[in-house]
Amino acid sequence: MMTKEDVTELFANIAENAPWDLSQPLLWGYYFTNPTSEPLEQAATLLALQGYRPVELYQPELDDPAAPPVWVLHVEKAEVHGVDSLHARNGELMVFAQENQLASYDGMDVGPVAAP
Repeated sequence: MMTKEDVTELFANIAENAPWDLSQPLLWGYYFTNPTSEPLEQAATLLALQGYRPVELYQPELDDPAAPPVWVLHVEKAEVHGVDSLHARNGELMVFAQENQLASYDGMDVGPVAAP
């Protein structure tokens, strides 16, 4: 999981290198993994009820052909975050993954909200 220091560094990097206004909503993507897809499908439904938009459930190509299979769920939500709120959100999603017996909450990414 990202530490609070990691989140602080992320925000400093965004402020320095990205043309985004951090006081406006950005599109935050959140990722979960599991060896099978069914628990992730159920998680997508639960997360949708919490305002997240399921984007994709997929099996990434792995560099190591002997590695066990993995499925990835990507959900997103447009929202404004600061260091404390994003750090808290990461903690909430880690607990969500544990409570729903997923292999992991695999972190997040961020980008601009697409124009309608």
